[in-house]
Amino acid sequence: MSSDQTAALKKVLKPIHLWAIAVGLVISGEYFGWNYGWGVSGTIGFLVATVVVTIMYVTFIFSFTELTTSIPQAGGPFAYSHRAFGWWGGLIAGYATLVEFLITPPAIAFALGSYTHFLYPSIPILYTAFACYVIFIGINLLGIKESATFSLVVTLLAVVELLVYIGIVAPHFSYETFVKEPMPFGWQGVFAALPFAIWFYLAIEGVAMVAEEVENPKKTISLGYIYGILTLVILAMAVMIFTGGVAHWSVLSSIDYPLPAALGIVLGRDSGLTHLFASLGLFGLIASFHGTIIGYSRQIFALARSGFLPSFLGKVNPRFQTPHWALFAGGLIGCIALCLGTTDQVIILAALGAVVMYIISMAALFVLRKKEPELERPFTVPLFPYFPAIALVISIICLISIVYYNPVLSLWFFGILLFMFIAFIVSGKYKNL
Repeated sequence: MSSDQTAALKKVLKPIHLWAIAVGLVISGEYFGWNYGWGVSGTIGFLVATVVVTIMYVTFIFSFTELTTSIPQAGGPFAYSHRAFGWWGGLIAGYATLVEFLITPPAIAFALGSYTHFLYPSIPILYTAFACYVIFIGINLLGIKESATFSLVVTLLAVVELLVYIGIVAPHFSYETFVKEPMPFGWQGVFAALPFAIWFYLAIEGVAMVAEEVENPKKTISLGYIYGILTLVILAMAVMIFTGGVAHWSVLSSIDYPLPAALGIVLGRDSGLTHLFASLGLFGLIASFHGTIIGYSRQIFALARSGFLPSFLGKVNPRFQTPHWALFAGGLIGCIALCLGTTDQVIILAALGAVVMYIISMAALFVLRKKEPELERPFTVPLFPYFPAIALVISIICLISIVYYNPVLSLWFFGILLFMFIAFIVSGKYKNL
């Protein structure tokens, strides 16, 4: 890390800020994306998948917090796995995290385009998505970072909006509607729905990337993570269940704006409240979009700085002190993904990167417990080894399921990883890492 970069990292974040970052990174997942799970599993099938994934995330976050507080470095999972396994562990974790944070923004950009199109049908979805990249990369290039206070305000707004939404649709909830065709694809559908359930919580681990900027990380990180995951569990369950009782799942299972559409059914599409909700919903999506752009740029920068990516990607703009090449490279990949993929495909690929990272992170936790028993652990995972073991096993089940139901996307994901492995070994670069 350069001295300029070190000087820029101020330890100012408190538990409330970490809660805001954790929830803000993820909250767009409550607004869209999860509903594609209904299309492959029905309401009850998706509820089962969500309960399983929720157990995975709760046990994972408690376990991951031990790693983040023990090794509070901006590289996050890359730093833990590199320390536990050496260069190959760092490569797998870095690649998986990078895929997750590069592929998540295009999915959110699709939703931003869809919400805007819902409000103004004359504006094409893809144009809005591209414009989001240009605007927020531009903001990041100028060094105007999303302040912790701004994160807090936008996240609170998004949480309150979801609570208002639940309050409006709850009186219209119909149990008969919710259980109609509950598991049309049987237990197979439950496994196929796992990546869409992951979308409810995906990217919460991004808090690890600001670990170096946390005031009193020994205590603060654990509080931020735990309050964050509890907030998201409550919101995810409430949004999914109440929305499922408003209309048959097939009506809302293939669109990028399920909540405004559900309000349109309850209040009428032309209702002022429906339009107001869709307008405010953009703030929740913007918070997550901007957060994931910061996430991918920091991850590219950290990997380049450590020698895992071309060195020019680890350079900082001399005027604005921002990782400009990392921002451009990630934006280019995101725009290509917008052109080539659909929202459901993008979500599946992001979930694939996430579960691979979860698996190697939990493995790193077990290895570091043995390899470095004297390492200072300000927060230790409760019920060790059961919590990390549960997170590891469910992550492996999710990985097998995603690969089984999405062989082509999985082939691309693991093919690129294999190519990188071979390139590192043939070039001899791994010896210096």
